[in-house]
Amino acid sequence: MNGGGTRRWGWGSGRAENLRADAQAAKDAAAAAFYELDTAQRDLRISIETISAVDNSPPARKAARDFAEFGSRIDHVSHDYITVVDSHDLDRDDLDAGAAARARAELDRTKGELERVKGELERFGASLGPLLTQAENELARLAPAVERARQALLAASGALDRVRGSGLRADDLAGRLAALSPDLTKLNEGAGQHGVQETVQRAHRVVREAEVIQGEAERLPTMAAEIDKRLSSLRTRAQALHTRAGQVDPVLSELRRRFSAACWQDLQRVPEEAERSVRQADEKLAAARKAREEQRWADATSLLSTVRALLNTTDEAVKAAGERLQRLNEVSHDQTAEVERTRFAIRDAQRLAMAGRNTPDPRHAAPLDGAVERVDRAVASLTGRHPDYWHLLTELDAVKETVQGVVDQIRQERAGGGR
Repeated sequence: MNGGGTRRWGWGSGRAENLRADAQAAKDAAAAAFYELDTAQRDLRISIETISAVDNSPPARKAARDFAEFGSRIDHVSHDYITVVDSHDLDRDDLDAGAAARARAELDRTKGELERVKGELERFGASLGPLLTQAENELARLAPAVERARQALLAASGALDRVRGSGLRADDLAGRLAALSPDLTKLNEGAGQHGVQETVQRAHRVVREAEVIQGEAERLPTMAAEIDKRLSSLRTRAQALHTRAGQVDPVLSELRRRFSAACWQDLQRVPEEAERSVRQADEKLAAARKAREEQRWADATSLLSTVRALLNTTDEAVKAAGERLQRLNEVSHDQTAEVERTRFAIRDAQRLAMAGRNTPDPRHAAPLDGAVERVDRAVASLTGRHPDYWHLLTELDAVKETVQGVVDQIRQERAGGGR
């Protein structure tokens, strides 16, 4: 009996030990699967956090939700694994074959669940490739963008210091540079507090504004010199125009004496208007000089533009009086030359209209025929002791303008047909 008992105990013990070893191997395999799943989850969490920090698009938000759902499933299988491990003490002296076999089976099942979830997690991670690449690229842009913003601000500050050193205040530029201080503070606080995209966008905005400030500061001495030059030039021009405006009265006097009222009536107010415009220009110049002294550059530039416009208008009016007398003198001595020039322009246009055609296009013929009639009527209107020569000249000018319009139309049409 004792011998038989000894043999049964020995056979049973050997089998139990083998099953204990198998169960222990299954436990080790399950532990490895648990560790690998935990590692995969931690690695993927870093990827999700990277994406979420940069990307708030619908695909990115869905990825975060899907990862959270994976977290719940991982918690479930992890809890199941821990429960199974805690429920089987493989180091017990009295572990029998049945208990060892059950432990092995449950540990194998748990390992399979851990591996299955890990496989699904890896496939999910692989699907995040494009989102992760984009997010990593954004993060790679972050540090250089912030550094460029800092360097741009430093360069703008240096340019401003150099300008001030030359005696220019540049208060407006200094104010605009100071307004960027809150942005610099946020850049220094980092993307962790303000978000990657917002930080990159803020850095780009700071670079753009700082570069504009730097450019304007560097151009300021040149602009100041240009304003000084314009002040001097326009002052000289205003003085010269004042002298020329005083010469309009003698011109008008001769026009009144030699020609009919229709030839000079529209010029009656030129002396008065010229005097008023020159006076206004002088006032604006004084205001521009004061703005320059106070370094109000925009005001000085605007005032100088007004002065230039006033002088241009006055110059044209004064010039018109002299040119009127000259043209009237010429046509009163011999209107033939001006009339013939106009007739020649009409004939030239008619030849162009007939080129390559048997009959002219009515769209071209009608205005050209009308031009011939207008010239004839204008010449016929020169009657009386003081003919209205100005009417003749304005009519001939209008005819030439009409003829040139027909010529331009013909050329455009033929150029279009050639293409």
